[in-house]
Amino acid sequence: MTATFDTFVDDWRRWHADRNDGLRQPLGWLSLTALYWLDETPTSFDDAPGRWHVDGGSVIHELDAETTTYEPVEGAPGLEAEFDRGFVEVIQRTGRFGIRIHDRTAPALASFTGVPVYEPDPSWVLTGRFEAFDEQEVVTTGAVVDGLEHHHPAAGVIRFDYGGAEHELVAFGEAGGALRVLFTDATSGVTTYPAARILQAGRPDTDGIVTLDFTRAANLPCAFTDAATCPIAPAGNRLPFAVEAGERDPRAGEGA
Repeated sequence: MTATFDTFVDDWRRWHADRNDGLRQPLGWLSLTALYWLDETPTSFDDAPGRWHVDGGSVIHELDAETTTYEPVEGAPGLEAEFDRGFVEVIQRTGRFGIRIHDRTAPALASFTGVPVYEPDPSWVLTGRFEAFDEQEVVTTGAVVDGLEHHHPAAGVIRFDYGGAEHELVAFGEAGGALRVLFTDATSGVTTYPAARILQAGRPDTDGIVTLDFTRAANLPCAFTDAATCPIAPAGNRLPFAVEAGERDPRAGEGA
């Protein structure tokens, strides 16, 4: 092997190790065990202390004669209410309020051995050309939970060549900043998670050139837990070929 290839593989293995370390965090995505939607009726849950209900635009938590009010922001990371094994995350999604349970004793944490991946292949590092929209657009996608929507600021499109044809991906992010792409391909639902994978494309250079390193295509949290509310890929970001690179579906029973 050449020194360049060795360096590429070493860098990729560090990225993969960092991904695994992040997922091993005791209250990260693998600790997420449940998602409950709330209404106006105070309700108790076996794995969330106290009673919870919605009052207008707020979530009310009653525990030991004390009442706490939470006002989660639409689409933003949730607000935290601690309990002995972790925390309850209070969220708002598409106008609905819910709570998610983060439990450091979650079985998924105990059994995690690493994300299954394709072996790193530098032929999957492609060059793209970013073309900015005249004005930033908002792209609406569905979610892995029926009835929810996600609204993404989109800066433009990335065009790239593969297999003798030109392809196009809508890129999310702010104008002049780092870009990211949600996409599916012919492996989706076969060896990779069906809803989407995410690819960080970085900031375009002065000529609009970006690197699409598909060996670092990563799973969203919904690939690991049913309690996530991740977006699905926009319709225009469904590649017609198989991207046999990056992370595989952790639910497909494949070893790390």
